[in-house]
Amino acid sequence: MKEVKQVNFKYPIVLLKILNDGQLVVVDNKTTVRYLNKDTLKVKAGFKAAMEHERFKQNVVTFSGDGTKFASLSSDYKEAKLFNTKTKKAIAKMIRHQGEVACVEIDSKDRYMFTGGEDGKTFVVDLKTGKLAFTLPHHADTVNEISFSANGNWCVTVSYDRKVGVFNIATMTPKHKLKLHAAPVMKTIFIDASRFITIDKNATAIVWNTYSGKVLARLSGIHDDVREMIVSRDGLFLFLGTQLGHIIVYELKEYKQLSRSYIKHKAAVSSLEFDDKESLLIVGYEDGDVIFYDIYEGRKRLRMLLRLNKYDEAYKLSDYNPLLSYTEEFKYIFDMWDRTFEKAKYFLQRGEKNKAVSLFKNFKNIPSKNTQINKLLQEYKEYDKFLELARAGKLALAYSMARINPTYKESDVYKSLEKQWQKTFITAQKLVLQPSGIERARELLSPYRGISEKTEHIQELLKEAKAYVTFKKAVSSKNFRMAFQLVNQYSFLREFPEYTAMVDYGDKLFIQAEKDIIDGNLDSALRTLQILSSFPEFDEDIIYLRETINNKMKFDKAIKANDMVLAYSLLDNSDELQETEDGKRLQEIWDKALEKANKYAAAGDIDGIEEALKDFMKIPSKYMAIASVVAWCYISQLEKAIKEKTDLSIIEDGIKNYILTFGLRDEIESFYNICKRFYKEDFEMDLEMLPKGSLKRWRPSMIEKSVLLLK
Repeated sequence: MKEVKQVNFKYPIVLLKILNDGQLVVVDNKTTVRYLNKDTLKVKAGFKAAMEHERFKQNVVTFSGDGTKFASLSSDYKEAKLFNTKTKKAIAKMIRHQGEVACVEIDSKDRYMFTGGEDGKTFVVDLKTGKLAFTLPHHADTVNEISFSANGNWCVTVSYDRKVGVFNIATMTPKHKLKLHAAPVMKTIFIDASRFITIDKNATAIVWNTYSGKVLARLSGIHDDVREMIVSRDGLFLFLGTQLGHIIVYELKEYKQLSRSYIKHKAAVSSLEFDDKESLLIVGYEDGDVIFYDIYEGRKRLRMLLRLNKYDEAYKLSDYNPLLSYTEEFKYIFDMWDRTFEKAKYFLQRGEKNKAVSLFKNFKNIPSKNTQINKLLQEYKEYDKFLELARAGKLALAYSMARINPTYKESDVYKSLEKQWQKTFITAQKLVLQPSGIERARELLSPYRGISEKTEHIQELLKEAKAYVTFKKAVSSKNFRMAFQLVNQYSFLREFPEYTAMVDYGDKLFIQAEKDIIDGNLDSALRTLQILSSFPEFDEDIIYLRETINNKMKFDKAIKANDMVLAYSLLDNSDELQETEDGKRLQEIWDKALEKANKYAAAGDIDGIEEALKDFMKIPSKYMAIASVVAWCYISQLEKAIKEKTDLSIIEDGIKNYILTFGLRDEIESFYNICKRFYKEDFEMDLEMLPKGSLKRWRPSMIEKSVLLLK
């Protein structure tokens, strides 16, 4: 692939990020921050921070989407600092990790800074207050990377302990701890809210379902140490940047590798970004190069080739750039090929081989198509013989040829044979139900003896004639469950027109149910699903659709009744509801209330928290989130007590009360270490021996004004 444009900044590029306003931020390992015009690559502004990163396989620098905050690990990796980009001043720092800080991230909604450490812990700092807000369930070893879904509801952590943690930020609850990797897990990225990818040190890549934790796919063909990952904004492509300077590409519908070396550079890939407006992949390298690549390079030439009907050259172009196969232009070629292939078969069935061959003139020089063309022509080499056998009534031989050459089954002649078979079979079905009709039916079906796919049906018909009567009655009375039970028992019933009509009816019902749900006709959709429940093939779909309908109906009812307890309980457990207008409105109300509460928590003000969150105190799905805010508030109170040189016995009581209320969490262990440094030999507590509560068992009724005064 050829570069569209490039610029060099001498030192390794550790971050590339397109901000919400369209500016491109480029950060090198000296933490020199530059704001570039994406079009001209001219530096518009920038600044330097006094931090140098010798190691940057993990994320050592991160920016908020609005560009107002950035975070960086210190040069010695002992802490992470959060800065205001306007004042260039640090507004927070994370020094709570025991050992080095391994990575830092700002979530997709610009709410929090997350830091992962060698101690396996993940601390979360509120961007607005600069205070510790909460922690994630910890790993047994270094947290290597943290990623977020675009909607901000989900967070994934990956670790040297070979485990993958999935956390629901919306409800402040852990969802999964996934354990299928056989080596330390190094990288992770979300495709969309329902899917994310993890890659371990052995280059094993797994695609997971966020909600169920099940494996959706494994990506094969990774030949190198993956340093960076990015997904195109439409979720269609995954780009992996490697230590050897390769870019590997996958498509994310069938999870197929498109290229093992889509791009090759002399230096290791150290950062990736994607410009969805221009379809540009932006790659930062360790040699300081920042290079832009058009992922649809060659598209202009492709259009010209289409105008000239030079499809063979178009395919050669797609061999050079496989991503072109996913453009609208190539869709036109695929459609043209399908139409040409079908028309060629029509001519071959009429014995007009020359016309068929002539149709393929624009495709014959394409190796993959030429193979199909030759195969088709070879198959139709004996088509005249097939016609002769069919017309002479030598059915066994005709069907045998069609079995060897499946394309014959698409011909009008074969369809005519099948139509006659259906007609004959139906007549035979009627005969076997009459007195002494079995022999007449056997004679009627005699031309089909020796045809393996028909013999089975004939034998079953003659043996189980009464099943047809029962089946027909079941279909006519819409007792579809019984009808399908009979079909499973007697496969010959699939040959009946009643069976075809029944299957078509089920497909129409399913389509109608989906349409009703989209249109909001939920009662109608439920009635349709009730009928569809008799169709076994739709069992799993029905469960999902019913759950979706029930949630929407309950949610709508809760909104109308102003039942916020139920509304938020449903909302917090459904990404689908969060995309509705009412869902977005309620989420905005909660976000604003939580933002206020966080400010009070940072100040240690319980009264302020209760006032800010008073409308949510009776909503169970918010208990964990509220508990996290209150726990944060108590930590703020304890930290304030140290600054005010409060008597050690009171602080010790505060620690005991915190643990009794929330359990032995990372936040209190971190505070415990601060106390040991501050009070030194006077501070002696064994946290493991203290009675412990649980965040899960916490309720708003347990709120006290101060952790220092709890009894």
